[in-house]
Amino acid sequence: ISSAVAFDILPLKLHPFSQSTPTGLDCVGWKRRISSPVITDGALDKTALTDDVGSEEDLYEDFRSSNHRYGHPGGGGEQLAINELISDGSVVYAEALWDHVTMDDQELGFKAGDVIEVMDATNKEWWWGRILDSEGWFPASFVRLRVNQDEPMEDYPLKVEGGKEDDSSSGTRRFGMGQTTKDQMRTNVINEIISTERDYIKHLKDICEGYIKQCRKRADMFTEEQLKTIFGNIEDIYRCQKKFVKALEKKFNKDHPHLSEVGSCFLEYQTEFQIYSEYCNNHPNACMELSRLTKVNKYVYFFEACRLLQKMIDISLDGFLLTPVQKICKYPLQLAELLKYTNPQHRDFKDVEAALNAMKNVARLINERKRRLENIDKIAQWQSSIEDWEGEDVLVRSSELIYSGELTKISHPQAKSQQRMFFLFDHQLVCCKKDLLRRDILYYKSRINMDDMEILDVEDGKDKDFNISVKNAFKLHCRDSEEVHLFCTKKPEQKQRWLKAFENERRQVQLDQETGFSITEVQKKQAMLNASKQHHSGKPKAVTRPYYDFLMRQKHPTLPTTLPQQQVFMLAEPKRKPSNFWQNISRLTPFRK
Repeated sequence: ISSAVAFDILPLKLHPFSQSTPTGLDCVGWKRRISSPVITDGALDKTALTDDVGSEEDLYEDFRSSNHRYGHPGGGGEQLAINELISDGSVVYAEALWDHVTMDDQELGFKAGDVIEVMDATNKEWWWGRILDSEGWFPASFVRLRVNQDEPMEDYPLKVEGGKEDDSSSGTRRFGMGQTTKDQMRTNVINEIISTERDYIKHLKDICEGYIKQCRKRADMFTEEQLKTIFGNIEDIYRCQKKFVKALEKKFNKDHPHLSEVGSCFLEYQTEFQIYSEYCNNHPNACMELSRLTKVNKYVYFFEACRLLQKMIDISLDGFLLTPVQKICKYPLQLAELLKYTNPQHRDFKDVEAALNAMKNVARLINERKRRLENIDKIAQWQSSIEDWEGEDVLVRSSELIYSGELTKISHPQAKSQQRMFFLFDHQLVCCKKDLLRRDILYYKSRINMDDMEILDVEDGKDKDFNISVKNAFKLHCRDSEEVHLFCTKKPEQKQRWLKAFENERRQVQLDQETGFSITEVQKKQAMLNASKQHHSGKPKAVTRPYYDFLMRQKHPTLPTTLPQQQVFMLAEPKRKPSNFWQNISRLTPFRK
């Protein structure tokens, strides 16, 4: 069967392959369940969306009756160009946006930032590639094609007649009108950064004006809470990116792009970029809410009408909402390539180098916050398993389990000792008692507010406060009262681990204050609700099942024969063992460049 025929049969989403687009949304011909015609200027009044609930279907049917289809030029042209390059013997390189973790020996595993040689891009969804001696299939949407496919000649000594190397000419090789090859390479990267930012701003504007603005007119269909869940803080991101683009434009040298000094812009906005953390953390919730709404036809028609009235490209709302997640992944790769083609003597070199580290730190912070939010479900489930729980939920004040273990607690006034299990969270230490017969069952006993406590290391010997001899002991002393808690461990190394854990707890609290990390009331309530359902059913519950179901409905090709297990949400760093949750749902995630 020919490849052309195969493409008509396979339910493929056509992915972008232009390195000039951050999200690839300008060259996507995504196969949709419903067609999308052209809307000419003045053809329809946007106030049509404020009619009664049934009007979206009528509006949509009017669009559908048109003989035109609104889309974006391009689509398969660049795909064909890639295959022609490969067929001609050229080497095509791509860089990984996310980790691709796989258990399938027919797939090519890699980590974010790895360079892959693309050997076959015939299939639009899955490409065949090579890293060192390993070959296999990998998702095309997981990579970004390099702007500069050819290494600059100055990286290699030139050969002269006679076979000898001529190092002197390597640094002066010229490209075009007096530019060195490396300058031209830097020009290409600078142009990509500028063009992708302009495209990205267009997508953000379309989301805010094409969707959010229209949704707010329909109070009968959307509550403010629903809109917050679906769109997160994307309006804040839009405002931030508009300022960032203006800063980039000021630093962009149109006549000589390679002389542009853009590194300082990234440094200036590195703190503002942390707002992406909230958006990335909320993205699964957005997909679940969209999945729920689009089961009702009137919402399908409404979202499609919004897209057509804004003259947006043929991608569903969930595809547009993915763009900020992808964008923050792409900055470190763009800056790394820019640094590669920036001479150390260039005025922008130090700023680009610092900007690369800064954007890696932003990505690392977002990953850490994502991990913290994943943990709140586990904390809620842990609390639901504790018998006789009293007082407020752990999640009211805490979001991280720092350390846990068994300690001997000694109490006043009789210096009575008790064996208890302790769980150190940020802001609080929870005390539980094991069941005498079933040691896996815990009973809630008390908790200590760590914000009021100071840690005291106690030397072995007789303690004056409790008038007893102790070993491997430490105290928690309340700063505002005479409250003192004495604890002992069985071994000296256990005591040191606890003392280190208390230091980590204070450090975590301080870091959260500095970065503004917090959990919303909605997230807390949802985590406790999920834990309660699981506790009553007595069966493990897939907390994120709606998100998984949503991804399951996406169209995918028949190659490779088994589905991958990839971790797609990692933003370059830190490298850590993926959780089962992300391994499972990311199998079918429709991520785009």
